[in-house]
Amino acid sequence: MNTFRKSFLTFVVGAFLLPLSMQIANGQVNPPPSTGQVVTTKTITTAVPFLLIAPDSRSGGLGEAGVAAVNDANAMHWNPSALAFYQGRGGVSLSYSPWLRALRIPDVNLAYISGYYNLGEKGGAIGTSLRYFSLGTINFTDVNGDPAGYGKPNEFAYDIGYARKVTEVLSASVALRYIHSNLNPTGGVAIDLKPANSVAGDLSFLYNQDFNVARAGGRMPINLKAGLNISNIGAKVTYSPQSGIKNFIPTNMKLGYALSAQLDEYNSLVWTQDINKLLVPSAGGNSSKTLLQGIFGSFGDAEGGFGEEMREINIANGLEYWYRKIFAARAGFFYEAKDKGNRTFITLGAGIKYNVFGVNFAYLAPLAQNHPLQNTLRFSLTYDFQSAGNE
Repeated sequence: MNTFRKSFLTFVVGAFLLPLSMQIANGQVNPPPSTGQVVTTKTITTAVPFLLIAPDSRSGGLGEAGVAAVNDANAMHWNPSALAFYQGRGGVSLSYSPWLRALRIPDVNLAYISGYYNLGEKGGAIGTSLRYFSLGTINFTDVNGDPAGYGKPNEFAYDIGYARKVTEVLSASVALRYIHSNLNPTGGVAIDLKPANSVAGDLSFLYNQDFNVARAGGRMPINLKAGLNISNIGAKVTYSPQSGIKNFIPTNMKLGYALSAQLDEYNSLVWTQDINKLLVPSAGGNSSKTLLQGIFGSFGDAEGGFGEEMREINIANGLEYWYRKIFAARAGFFYEAKDKGNRTFITLGAGIKYNVFGVNFAYLAPLAQNHPLQNTLRFSLTYDFQSAGNE
């Protein structure tokens, strides 16, 4: 193995383990139950949190990192500006994930369909997506505990976006999103909850640069991508207009990079890392602040000061191996501070791409015992129009 390949593998393995080693060094790994350690939970809550769920299984296998690594129609969730660099005429993706099965709830699930169409080198690209989150069947009761009917609460979001190259190595995009959340479809609860609606927008950028590095016997192709996506910039929602209570939606900032290396004719590696920060008040989604106050104030409003602000940042890491661009194996690690949600887990994934079709699978395993995300599965199908011979 030549020197560069050794250095590259050392880098990706070291970077993959760094967040875990930092967690252990800071004493943040979940303690055994016998320690009696009590953790004060300061999880930031918002309305419609389903907008933050990673919908596809490729990024799901990469520790839920994708703002720079996305390479298919699922860019509508991760970073729509990536569409401007796609060479294909278009593509679609369909994903499905049973959700919270560890809680023995059989009918909660997330479905996601996305697609894009390339308008040409100077025309940019358009994309669209629809996600549907079913909360299953719920039996409602009144204040006395008597049956008050049943319903199937659900939420969905429809997106449309446009991406275009700004320079040969930089693209930008804007996207609009309609959000609908109906938590009381039959009106069968004591509190009169109404469906909540909102419109939001995304602003994203992607830097994409190819270069080569020297190695024994020739040069190794390298690709570096860096992405930024500020998503769900939109109005607050209310489920009870009479109460006057409005909740922030999960405005979120993703910033990350992806480094790809073609090791030889048959083997390639991708290393990617995202950092995520909710741009809403630390006190929670029902703050009286305005949208802009919530976004700009989110960097300095935590009660615990700078240390708590840093704990509001979560980190996603992923490593992907491809053999002949046909078979992929993936692994990832996601870290979130214990008092900010404790979503700390590892992921595994695999994929096969042959001609027009791609099939991907991902598995999530939390590091905490009895976690509601235990054994989460994701499945995705992709279809590339240009591979089918369309021009």
